[in-house]
Amino acid sequence: MSLDEKFNKAAEDVKKLSAQPAETDLLELYGLYKQAIVGDCNTLRPGMLDFKGKAKWDSWDRRKGMSQDTAKEQYIQKVEELISMNAKN
Repeated sequence: MSLDEKFNKAAEDVKKLSAQPAETDLLELYGLYKQAIVGDCNTLRPGMLDFKGKAKWDSWDRRKGMSQDTAKEQYIQKVEELISMNAKN
């Protein structure tokens, strides 16, 4: 299975988790996903009162310079970790 196929499968699998991941995990997944799909953050940081938008933007911007393949690999690893934790609970 290619990296892209594994990444797409992980993106589908994360939607099937029986328990909602913690906010920090969701932000990490968001940042990795955006870096994997788009590359470096290419938008302005959301306004002062958009707390959720700023947190998501910050998570993505922290990955600036990371290759898209590395982001995909880390995303897959994070999803596998969440699935494993979900299975234990």
